[in-house]
Amino acid sequence: MFADRAKIYIRSGKGGDGHVSFRRELYVPCGGPDGGDGGRGGNIIFEVDEGLNTLSDFRHIHKYTAQDGEPGGKRRCHGKDGSDLIIKVPEGTVLKDFESGKVIADMSGENRREVILKGGRGGQGNMNFATPTMQAPKYAQPGQPAQELWVQMELKVIADVGLVGFPNVGKSTLLSRVSNARPKIANYHFTTLNPHLGVVDIDGGKGFVMADIPGLIEGASEGIGLGHDFLRHIERTRVLVHVVDAASTEGRDPIADIKAINKELEAYNPDLIKRPQIIAANKIDAIYEDGESPIDKLKAEFEPQGIKVYPISAVSGQGIKELLYAVYDLLKTVNLSPLVFEKEFDLTSLSGVLLPYSVEVTEDGVYVVEGPRIEKMLGYTNLESEKGFSFFQKFLKDNGILEELENAGIEEGDTVRMYGLEFDYYK
Repeated sequence: MFADRAKIYIRSGKGGDGHVSFRRELYVPCGGPDGGDGGRGGNIIFEVDEGLNTLSDFRHIHKYTAQDGEPGGKRRCHGKDGSDLIIKVPEGTVLKDFESGKVIADMSGENRREVILKGGRGGQGNMNFATPTMQAPKYAQPGQPAQELWVQMELKVIADVGLVGFPNVGKSTLLSRVSNARPKIANYHFTTLNPHLGVVDIDGGKGFVMADIPGLIEGASEGIGLGHDFLRHIERTRVLVHVVDAASTEGRDPIADIKAINKELEAYNPDLIKRPQIIAANKIDAIYEDGESPIDKLKAEFEPQGIKVYPISAVSGQGIKELLYAVYDLLKTVNLSPLVFEKEFDLTSLSGVLLPYSVEVTEDGVYVVEGPRIEKMLGYTNLESEKGFSFFQKFLKDNGILEELENAGIEEGDTVRMYGLEFDYYK
């Protein structure tokens, strides 16, 4: 089953915590701290797999988590790094942040492998925090937290030429005639529910890739009918071929059809209307001359706008060779390098570094809170001002320090000491 959209949850590995320990060996006086560093968490990596052409693998598995780093150990032992998780996707997959809709990465062109979420750095053990004034630090740095994200995956077909048109105008028949593709063909609307690709070979040329895009109805840009299922796959195409029923076998006006399609293209993405266009006036074998020729009407309407009209019959093959050479000549005038969507989502906003701290109770019942996180906060906070003291209280709460003091058994009226400053604890 063809699947071109999926929503998944991804999480990188958490960094392992640093270890707190002290070297205690016979005949080694003042061994000092020897707690080791934690290991790095695993990354989430997306990689293009040439053997995949749908996102069906993601229909049943929605959660992807990399391995956490292991904590450090005593005797300066470093924790083991977490294993990376590689997620394989088909070429043309666009990764978007589910909440904002911003592009995280486009797995197209030269972008074959990309680290999306980085694993958390391992925390430093207490051996790294020894100083002349703090020779026995009883705190270590916690591992950096994991990064997590809900990702919307969209597969956008990569083709040079896109066949667009209303249902039942002969797009699938044309593609099957000019390439090795075998789309489903029948005389009813919406035979094609998924895009089909075919390679078109030209005598004396290198050929191009053509896509039969699912049929369009008015209001598709607002999600009506196949809606965005149709429009999403046009975004990468370089040249658009409007296939219309020139014989009006179903009573449709081909001129009105082309205008309606261009209106939907512009409403969905204004850049689409700027792509080079050609009109394939199909079903000329079913035209019965009665008054002005529908081909002449199409040419009078669109050729002054620079859009050439080519009468064809996808069933008999009449006029198809001329159409293909016109498409090939038009492709030579545009840039054929893969269209890659620019990154919009800032992944650095997901990262954060946690500095360590420790909570201890002295023999005289004073609760001592110290460590680089506390020292850094006190360095830029003015406790003399009401606003600064309010920030100080919020910092203690948000960082879990108040909770840790309560777990240590603090009661109202007890003293808390932080680098020469003393406070009375009250809830």
